[in-house]
Parts: sequence; C-alpha cells; structure tokens
Amino acid sequence: MNPPERWTQATVHPDMWADPADDPRESDGPSPDGELATLRGYLRDYRLTLRMKCDGLTPAQLAHRSVPPSTMSLLGLVRHLAEVERDWRTWITDEDLPKLYGPRDGDFDGAVGEPAAVAAAFADLAREQAATDAELDRHPDLGAAPGRRSIAIRDLLVHRIEEYARHCGHADLLRECVDGRVGQ
Repeated sequence: MNPPERWTQATVHPDMWADPADDPRESDGPSPDGELATLRGYLRDYRLTLRMKCDGLTPAQLAHRSVPPSTMSLLGLVRHLAEVERDWRTWITDEDLPKLYGPRDGDFDGAVGEPAAVAAAFADLAREQAATDAELDRHPDLGAAPGRRSIAIRDLLVHRIEEYARHCGHADLLRECVDGRVGQ
C-alpha cells in the first residue's frame, strides 16, 4: 500500500491543521484568569484536538491500525481516553466502576470500523468527559485531595492534560497514515 499524499486544509499556514480563523481552539480574547482556568483550558483544547484529528473519516478509517504491529487506531484512542477519563475520575470519587471495554487493551482491540461502534465510542467519550468535568467542578481547590488515594485535583488535571497531549501526538501520526492530513 502506498502512503497517502500529505495535505492540509489550512491556507494561511500550510503546516497547520486549520487556519486560525477556523480553529475552535484559537481565541483572540484574554488568557484564562488563574491556574484552574488555565489547566481546564488546556484540557479542553486537547480534547478538541483529538476530535479534530478524527473529523471527516469513515468508520473503517477511524479503526485502521496504521502503524503495525501496534493495535493503536484513532478509534482505539477515543475508546482509550473514554476509559481513562473514567479511571482517573474514580481516583477522587472512590467509585468502583467496571471497565468500559473489558480487560487490558480491550479499548484498542475492540475498535472495529462499524458505524455503531464509532457512535458508541464517541458517546462514551462525551459521557465520561462530562462526568469527569462535573466531578472536577465539585473541587475548585487545586490542592484538595479527595478520595482514599489522596490525589490532588491539580495532579489529576495535569495527568489528564498529559494523557491527551501524548495521545494527540499519536493521533497526528495515525491520521497522516490514514489519509495524509497533517498539521498542528
């Protein structure tokens, strides 16, 4: 199989994913006020980046494992991040929630290119993100460490940002392998 030709939709900066005027992460307004708003802003932007990297692909393309022998795919990343949102949230709620996708690597192994599987994965991600955000809203003090693991809210937010940032890097490469689209 020949690699796809590299391309972008950006016209202002040809190495970008989207032109600044079309990028939902861009803001001409003031910077967030304070540490909590800054951390929440970075988390929001990385979550948007993952969705952007998946936009416009078919279920088969989303499930394509484009870097063998890895089982990683864009759909697998969506499922994985839904699972991780749930897992990290339980560190501060002490809930005993079952895994969304079964045993270890079920998030990647079960990422199949069927419309129902794709819809379910994005619904799972949205639900788990909303639940995590609702729980974080209950703890505006970044130094608070609720739950038996005593994980500070700041630590939880930074780990969430790190997880998304790392996987958005994977998504860049996976997307380029799928259809050649490149950019920030």
